[in-house]
Amino acid sequence: MNYELKTKPDLSFWKLWNLSFGFFGVQIAYALQSANISRIFATLGADPHNLSYFWILPPLMGILVQPIVGTLSDKTWTRFGRRIPYLFVGAAVAVLVMCLLPNSGSLGLTVSAAMMFGLIALMFLDTSINMAMQPFKMLVGDMVNEKQKAKAYSIQSFLCNSGSVLGFVFPFVFTFIGISNVAEKGVVPDSVIWSFYIGAAILILCVIYTTMKVKEWPPKEYAEYNGLSETSESSESSGNWITLLKNAPSTFWKVGLVQFFSWAAMLYMWNYTTGAIAEVVWDTTDPASEAFQEAGNWVGILFAVQAVGSVIWAALLPQFKNTKMAYSVSLLIGAVGFILVPYIHDQYLQFIPFLLIGCAWAAMLAMPFTFVTNALQGYGHMGAYLGLFNGTICIPQIVAALLGGVILSLVGSHQSSMMVVAGVSFLIASACVFVIREKK
Repeated sequence: MNYELKTKPDLSFWKLWNLSFGFFGVQIAYALQSANISRIFATLGADPHNLSYFWILPPLMGILVQPIVGTLSDKTWTRFGRRIPYLFVGAAVAVLVMCLLPNSGSLGLTVSAAMMFGLIALMFLDTSINMAMQPFKMLVGDMVNEKQKAKAYSIQSFLCNSGSVLGFVFPFVFTFIGISNVAEKGVVPDSVIWSFYIGAAILILCVIYTTMKVKEWPPKEYAEYNGLSETSESSESSGNWITLLKNAPSTFWKVGLVQFFSWAAMLYMWNYTTGAIAEVVWDTTDPASEAFQEAGNWVGILFAVQAVGSVIWAALLPQFKNTKMAYSVSLLIGAVGFILVPYIHDQYLQFIPFLLIGCAWAAMLAMPFTFVTNALQGYGHMGAYLGLFNGTICIPQIVAALLGGVILSLVGSHQSSMMVVAGVSFLIASACVFVIREKK
């Protein structure tokens, strides 16, 4: 039976808001992970040249988990919805692991055992965050019409960055109110541990809100709104990933090329910013020093500044008439920001480059999914395709992580020089934007 294609209705602002609100809590968890993983493992005793290897696990779990979640949720129909069950389970596991990871150095384990415990906890944390994060992108793809998609992803970007700001500043704020920011060698400070605890509590509350407010369409209504027949609807459960990739629109691959260089740059930012700021501003490379832990707190503030810059730039992006130009210019501005980092020795002036990096981040969060979901209209398999598209986020991070130690040695073992490497990667991404052919 073929269903007559119905136009997806315009959604009110608050319905669009509710679709993505849980992302606020998920992003707090992701921000805590992004800003503190290198700090945690450096505190546990990891060598700077090996730090990038710890960053292989998050994108590796993403590339494994998100296509599976996408494919399974395409054929999951429950009274709670098709995407929301995965969101809830992922968030519940993330909450548990967030209470374990920062305590890796407090369990009386040897250095190697503590790092192994931390690695396993990181693996489960990123698996669960990916499981919780992917459904939000799918919900927008499922329920929002093309006219409102850019607005929906902009709201998602705003909530994402607002959550990031909170997650990034938690260690600084907790230190300010008197929670200890130093600990014995090999132990993560209480300021970081409590940041993870509070982040976990906010995450589960936000996800509960989303599950209560969002009602997904039942199968028949979903098929009508997405131009599917009973045959194509059922085939969503049987789509072979290789076949899907062969049949993917060219936009899928061209946006993926931009994603490769963009996300490689972000991996180096998350990996090396703590060491870079410690070198450039605090003039230390000793993870056991109080100065290094101060630098770690300040990196949270800089990442929060980046998120604020992203929120501001996200509000300006719709003013660009040419979407590709907006995307390219955003990445170019971010490249300038990265390249400035090693040359600024004042902690407050470092706000400037991270505001600029935030402009690129705003475009990275909103524009790729706008291009790709519009190009996928009528293809079916939306969840599977978006899960596979996540490979364009994960693969570059894995490649960058594998090469990180080698590149660090080539640039003189200065972690601040890796910011320049990230800037060059953004410049290449900016140029690659112009190979995309936008669907009108």
